[in-house]
Amino acid sequence: MQMPIDVPPPALESSVRLPVTRLRAGLVERVEDRVAEEVPVALVYNGISHAVMLASPLDLEDFALGFSLSEGIIDSPDDLLDFELQHSDLTGTRSMVVDGQAREEVGLTLDLRVTLRCFMRLKERRRTLAGRTGCGLCGTESLAEAVRPVRREAAVLEVKAAALTRAMQELAAQQDLQRGTGAAHAAAWCALDGAVQFVREDVGRHNALDKLIGRIARDGLDVGAGFVAVTSRASYEMVYKTASAGIGLLAAISAPTGLAVRTAQAAGLVLAGFTRGDHTTLYAHAERVLGR
Repeated sequence: MQMPIDVPPPALESSVRLPVTRLRAGLVERVEDRVAEEVPVALVYNGISHAVMLASPLDLEDFALGFSLSEGIIDSPDDLLDFELQHSDLTGTRSMVVDGQAREEVGLTLDLRVTLRCFMRLKERRRTLAGRTGCGLCGTESLAEAVRPVRREAAVLEVKAAALTRAMQELAAQQDLQRGTGAAHAAAWCALDGAVQFVREDVGRHNALDKLIGRIARDGLDVGAGFVAVTSRASYEMVYKTASAGIGLLAAISAPTGLAVRTAQAAGLVLAGFTRGDHTTLYAHAERVLGR
């Protein structure tokens, strides 16, 4: 799989510095603040547009692969044959006047070429769903598609409770975009002892997780040798994406939903919520977390 990627131009950095007015205890300060960027990113498969996401312009190669895997568009990294990133001005549709000057917002297109088998399956899925009311999920156009069974069983693993504590502590220290802007979620791949191996960030929690899954798949890592920690709630989609990647444990800093818990139980995924400091709440397969 050859996936060349352009370096985003300065206009597509992950954050920008903007003049702001800060009010503190009745005092007015005019200072510069670092603000996270988000841009529309279109995912196009073999010439057919499938989805448009608002995302941080970071690690887009990982995002393309992770999204394609977690959404079931491809079955393995080898199914993604080529990748090209294109930049475009959203002329006429997103022109904004800032300080008296018009600015054209910038969008990105990820042109992806997948195997014929995967492309025909995607076309059939789109043909079947054509004309139905959208439910707002990524590439999903029917209620039946909104809640999907996980395609594979999660890896069976055991970890110590202390590993979850370590993972969250180390994750907090590695959130560069969040630390600078306060506007980004993060997903971390952690060894079984909780040591954070690498982190992906994005303004969207699902995007951050897709980027992480893409990196794991691209590097061919053993999904049974680690777990995922995220700085968000554990929604159904977060659980679905994690379990579909074959990963055995998801630790979230906030709460899960009932649907997420049921999905984790059915998929064999250990689900931990409210993982903060030395506290965590285990919602699914608690017997695999030792030292409780």
